[in-house]
Amino acid sequence: MVEDGKLTVRAVERALDILLCFTEAEDLNLTEISAKVGLHKSTVHRLLASLEGKGFIIRDPASERYRLGFRIWELSANLTHSDDPALIVLPEMERLRDQVGETVSLYVRDGMERVRVQAVQSNQAIRRVAPIGARLPLSVGASSKILVAFADPDEQQQLLLDPSWPTAVSPAAYLQQLEEVKTLGYATSVEEREPGAAAVAAPIFGRAQRLVAALAVSGPANRLTLKKMKEHAPALMEAARRMGKMLK
Repeated sequence: MVEDGKLTVRAVERALDILLCFTEAEDLNLTEISAKVGLHKSTVHRLLASLEGKGFIIRDPASERYRLGFRIWELSANLTHSDDPALIVLPEMERLRDQVGETVSLYVRDGMERVRVQAVQSNQAIRRVAPIGARLPLSVGASSKILVAFADPDEQQQLLLDPSWPTAVSPAAYLQQLEEVKTLGYATSVEEREPGAAAVAAPIFGRAQRLVAALAVSGPANRLTLKKMKEHAPALMEAARRMGKMLK
């Protein structure tokens, strides 16, 4: 029984060692990880599969490279340290909130969902309340369009062809929307997911122009009109650009 306990702890330590490999690199392949932790590839592969299953690691099927998953962001939502990525961009989010007067949120993609990892509430009496940690579908919403539009082409196709993709949302029509999003550099939504709500979102790019997150401004649809969202878009995209530099 004690021996089993020792083996369990050893497996945990090895898994943590794998996660720590990503403090020095954004993505790694199996050979690189195996060399860093000093373990056989078969052992590392099993541990990576477990970490991937829990959302702590994401594997790119095209390149066979691994990177940190968005469970890390969910855990970091409860941190108070200044080196938390979601906290690093918080001052910029507050600045944008004060500039546009609406709620500002930060989203990342996790599988077929988007996760809100940071939010700054509007100071207005009637406002969008954005709880951190909320999981929302990728098929609707301005932030979802950003996370799919600027994803790698292979990942984009996998998302749209996934069996869980809602049959009510035509992949062809959605792709057409995504092309418009890429042309404009931002996305909008009006009452797509929730009656009376509207949002405009822009991409945040990190190193090597890799999509890191979607930055969104949301509010009541009668106040955050399409005209108003178009007016806010330049400030939103500039804030996203600054955040991308902070996260590099």
